[in-house]
Amino acid sequence: MQPEAPLAPPPAPAVRALSCPNCGGTVELRAAGYTVHVGCQYCGSILDTTDGLVKLVTQAHAAQVTPDIPLGTRGALFGVEWEAIGYLRRSQDYYRWDEYLLFNPYHGYRWLVNARGGWSFGTMLTRVPTWQTFSSYTLDGAAYMRFFAGTATVDRVVGEFYWRVAVGETVKTGDWVRPGFMLSRETSEREESWTLNQWVPDRMMVQAFGVAPARRVWPPLPHQPSPWGAWLGKGALIGGIALAFLLVLSIVLGGTRWITSQSLPVAVDGREQNATIGPIHLSDRYQRVQVRSTVPRLENGWVDLDYSLVDRRTQQVFAASGAAERYQGTDSDGPWTEGARDSDVSIAAVPAGDYDLIVDYKGNRWSENGTFYPDGGWMEPTNAPQIVVEVGSGTLYGSNLFLAALMIAMPWLIGLLLHLRFEKARKGESDFQPARSEGSDD
Repeated sequence: MQPEAPLAPPPAPAVRALSCPNCGGTVELRAAGYTVHVGCQYCGSILDTTDGLVKLVTQAHAAQVTPDIPLGTRGALFGVEWEAIGYLRRSQDYYRWDEYLLFNPYHGYRWLVNARGGWSFGTMLTRVPTWQTFSSYTLDGAAYMRFFAGTATVDRVVGEFYWRVAVGETVKTGDWVRPGFMLSRETSEREESWTLNQWVPDRMMVQAFGVAPARRVWPPLPHQPSPWGAWLGKGALIGGIALAFLLVLSIVLGGTRWITSQSLPVAVDGREQNATIGPIHLSDRYQRVQVRSTVPRLENGWVDLDYSLVDRRTQQVFAASGAAERYQGTDSDGPWTEGARDSDVSIAAVPAGDYDLIVDYKGNRWSENGTFYPDGGWMEPTNAPQIVVEVGSGTLYGSNLFLAALMIAMPWLIGLLLHLRFEKARKGESDFQPARSEGSDD
């Protein structure tokens, strides 16, 4: 983000103290021999130290802002201990950010950038990224998309710098990003420099420099990685394994094993009837019992069905009810039908044993005035059985499997929605949005 830094210097020189010609304050040089300009932390004056003498470059009387990281503070980032030796405040229109120059005698200079509470670690590049299109560059095989362009101005200067910095200095800037990283280019009349900025999580800054965690950064910074991005990949893997297990479970334990069936006649006069089907042997410790009743010739009527599954040994009763109903007619829109000629009910968690199924049922006929017609019958006359009752057992409910799959997928779906919301807000900050809302002045 700044003029290209010199190569890493040899082992650290001793700290040198000098006196500010403007206010008399003591200014310490932590990179003596490499520092070109230094900003006095007491009065804000810019001093030149290149020839061994201290020269006043710019005189100032206003006290400078207090940096969040005091100069001289040391902290370890990415396995290297750095010392903060310089501080800049910069701005671009209404957007402001802070930059700290870090120094290590064996590794040279780095930048620590604070924008709206989000931190980045900047490394000056010694090579130019590869240009791909007007909107993208690549570096080490990774693509960076264009995000910002403008002019940055230096507003405050405190501490040491390896170039002749001054308040009011301006450079043209351009930024290209991918999640977690930002390529920044600065161009002046003298040179062009590139910096690779890496996102630094709050916990690393707390450990390294004791910086208090920032409030939530929103909208996200251009290269701020989505907190749900990595989680979505892991969640998809775990969820896929869980769903595959459910699929295998449904194949092994799903479906219904039909045990017995019986045909029952239906009285045409609408009286109540009952029948007993059994014995029904259930072998699993606990199972689902399914009862399916079909009335093949049912038309314009219904059959009420009440079931009692009775344990022959304990007389424990499991009750359920259902109805088969079927209607047809003609109106102004033409012929219509509704209902079904069959009824399915399930009884959950029935223990092993021998059972009888008692079926209480009654046939009913529908007419426009609600009259029952026993002589005409409520279904086509036939000598064939008119209700077929089937009994089966199984272990799993299909609906339970669906709910289990939904519960597994729900956290991932919520994370996906949050991730998409985050990415929309992040990309919405770009100067190069693919679309603008109607009525925009841009």
